[in-house]
Parts: sequence; C-alpha cells; structure tokens
Amino acid sequence: MKDRYILAIDQGTSATKTVIFDSEGQIAARASAPLASAFPRPGFVEQDPEAIYRSVLESVGACLESFRGRISDDFSGILACGISNQRETFVLWDRKGAPLAPAVVWQCKRSVDICERLRSSGIGEEIRERTGLLIDPYFSATKIIWLAENERSVRGEIDAGRAFFGTVDAWLAFRLTGGQTYATDHTNASRTLLFNITELDWDRRLLAEWHLEGLRLPEVHPSSHRYGETDFDGRLPTPIPISAMIGDSHAAAFGEQCLTPGAAKATIGTGSSIMMNVGQRRRAAQGALVSTICFSLEDRVDYALEGIIVSCGATIAWLRDQLGMLAESRDSESMARDVADNGGVYLVPAFSGLGAPWWRMDLRAAILGLTFGSTKNHIVRAALESIPYQIAEVIAAMEADGVVQLTDLKVDGGITENNFVMQFLADLLPAAVVCNGVEDVSALGAAGLAGLEAGLYPDLDALVGFKSAPRRFTAGLQSSGAKKCQRQWKKAVTTLL
Repeated sequence: MKDRYILAIDQGTSATKTVIFDSEGQIAARASAPLASAFPRPGFVEQDPEAIYRSVLESVGACLESFRGRISDDFSGILACGISNQRETFVLWDRKGAPLAPAVVWQCKRSVDICERLRSSGIGEEIRERTGLLIDPYFSATKIIWLAENERSVRGEIDAGRAFFGTVDAWLAFRLTGGQTYATDHTNASRTLLFNITELDWDRRLLAEWHLEGLRLPEVHPSSHRYGETDFDGRLPTPIPISAMIGDSHAAAFGEQCLTPGAAKATIGTGSSIMMNVGQRRRAAQGALVSTICFSLEDRVDYALEGIIVSCGATIAWLRDQLGMLAESRDSESMARDVADNGGVYLVPAFSGLGAPWWRMDLRAAILGLTFGSTKNHIVRAALESIPYQIAEVIAAMEADGVVQLTDLKVDGGITENNFVMQFLADLLPAAVVCNGVEDVSALGAAGLAGLEAGLYPDLDALVGFKSAPRRFTAGLQSSGAKKCQRQWKKAVTTLL
C-alpha cells in the first residue's frame, strides 16, 4: 500500500516552513522561505500580508519539489494540510482579500498607552474572566483599537462592516481557498482578547466596549476541522483539504503529546512558552499566567495554563554578541561545567522586562554576587541557570492551586541541546524533563491534527506511537544544591521588584 502523507505549514515570524510527514510522523521533505518584518517607528513591528502569503506558496512549492526529488513525483498520497501560525499577529482585509493595513505583529508595542488606559478603567479583571488573558500589547485587540483610533480609513471600514479581521491562519485560509473560507480555530481566537474562552464565542460585550461592533469576525471551529480545500495556487495537481489550523505554541504542545492534565511543554528558544494541559475544564490563572485553549477536536476542548518568559537563549546571545564572553552559544555548556558552582553569581535576565510569573516589563537586567574571584565562566553559568530558574517558577505558579500537578515536562527548541540546562531544570522540578528530539514540533502538531480529521489516525492514541528517541532527565544528586541556588536567585529577583 502506498504510504500516506500530511503537508504541514508552520508560518512563523521570520520564516515559513513547510514539512511533509509520513504516517509515522517522520519527515519526508521540508523547505522554508524567509519573511521580513518592518519597523516603521520605535516599538512598531509590521509585516506585508501579501508577503506572508507569498512565503507560504514559496515554501510549499520548494517542499513539494524536495518531495518529488526524494520520495515520488506522485502527490496523490498527500491527504491533507495542517497550518500552525505565529500567534496574535493579525491582518485586516476587505471582501476581495485586499489588505486594509500592514499585518500588525505580536511583538508590536504600539498599544502600550491604550493598555494603560484600559488598566486604569478597572476592566482588567473582567477581561481576564472573559478571555483568560491579561491586558498587554502582546494580544491582538489593543492594537486593533489603535488602528481604529489612528487610521481614519480603517475606522471607516470597521464602522461600515467591511473590515475582515483575522489572525494569520484565517488570512491564509481565506487566500488559499479563494475567499471561500473565512474561519479560525479556538486556539488562535483565544489569543485575540476578543474571544470568550468559556462560551467559545466572540465576546460581544468587549466588542461593544471598544466600539468594534462592525468588525467582521471569522467563524470559530476546532483545531482539527475541515477548513476548505486548496491546490496552493496550482502547485498541486488537485486540491487537498485544509484539515487543521492551530497557533504555533499550541501546535507544539500537541506535537509534544501534552494530551492529558498535567502534561506540559516548554519551547525554549530566544524566550520560552510554557504550556500545561489542565483538562477539559478551564482553570483560573494566577498572577501573570494566562488561561488559554490548548487544542480542540470536534468533540473535545482541552484548556491550558501558559506562562511566557522573555529571555532564555537571548541571554546567552547577549553574552556572546555584546560582551564577547564566548565565541559560540554551544560553548556555554563546557564553560558552565568548568566551574564547580556559580560562585554566588546570579543573573536576572530582565533585559526587556521580566516575564511570567512576575510580568514586570519595567525591570532591567542585573548580575548580582560578583567578587574579585568571579570569572566569565561563573557569569556564563549564572546565565544558563537563569533559564531553569524561570521555567521552574512558572511551573510552580501553575501548580499553586493544587488542582493539576506536573506529570512531565516535554521540552523543545535550540536550548535543549544544552545538557547542563536540561539536567539543572530536572533538578528543580518534581517530574522528569523529556526531550524527544522531534524536529519541527509545531508542524508535527499541525500534521497530527490534520491527520485525525483526514482519517489517517483513528484517535489520539494512534499519535502516541510516533517514533522518537527521547533524552530523559530526572533529579540527581545535585538537586538539593540546585534548589538552594534557586532560593538565592529568587532573593536576587526580589531586590529588583
């Protein structure tokens, strides 16, 4: 029997990747296309919506050519497509699919003043109750408000009911289906600050509060759902269904098989997103954690708690690029092991604020505990240790109510190659740290969801058998020492608060 495949698109902030997976979750072909951002004013980050779409077509075309060269020139075994996408970034367009403004990227800070205005109005708790989110420029709605207040043409199109809003998945579905599909999934909707995650519908109260009643909003469906068909502008001889759409961090949680309460993942790159599945009933988030939707099927919605860390790999890049303490980031592991301990040196990586569970964007980084005996190896070790400290604090905040306890922490991202960091993290946690070594885990998650809808997999249990060779880390002999250091690091953070 001819093998069957799923094509997965991972539309990210700096590039679009396309991966074709076989039925066992192994990569058959992959390709990527770069995507540029524009910075028209300080704090503003934008992208060309047409460039986002072109990057998808370019990436898909290159991946299909790779598949043709490596596997087969017969594409009939490709059953369906799944899409994961950069979250919170959004596009406004008209009925014909013409953008009304540049795409506003999740990193954009243009709505800082609007966020402060909303906080001062006392609506913060109501927003959290309805959406699960905090008032922050990170999420889409405050930047929509900014466009409506500052771009007269956008305001007019919204009031006239002609402005179509969508996160990147909705924009791509609209374009890929020639305007036949105007829809998003639960996870992407849950990141807009406009979606009631308990009622699973757009929140008309908030839309009215912010004078956005005329905004056109996509239909909301499960992550695993048939979203129409596409041939990628002729790159496939016959159309295939778009069988899944999901935000990239949620896709990574699904790809890491965080399918039961207490299963969590940490994507550790420049920063980190830690997401814990809390089951099919929403749990209240504490502090700077947010409640969100982990993933959804036609008959099931799983919720999650999430914490965002601002600086992980970025801290090591700063030591490398700005201070010249190491030639390559990978050198950090051997440098950390060259000293017996951190020598009392602690680094608080608040270079652009401190993320969850504090969410103090006004803080700045600090190195504490330096003596004449401190070496650059101590500082590098302190920088590496700051990554597990932050992740452990988020996990502790997630477990604080005692309702859901961590079963294991799946990790992905570039930092997972650093065994010092992985072991130190395991020494701080009450459960194992598991690195499956899965490449393109967000794409894998989108592919798994698409495969479920397309009938390639009969149920979730069929996904558990995906081949991987995990590296598993558990607390070792140094656990008590690591936890003692964590207490000292928390004291260092306290001095900055």
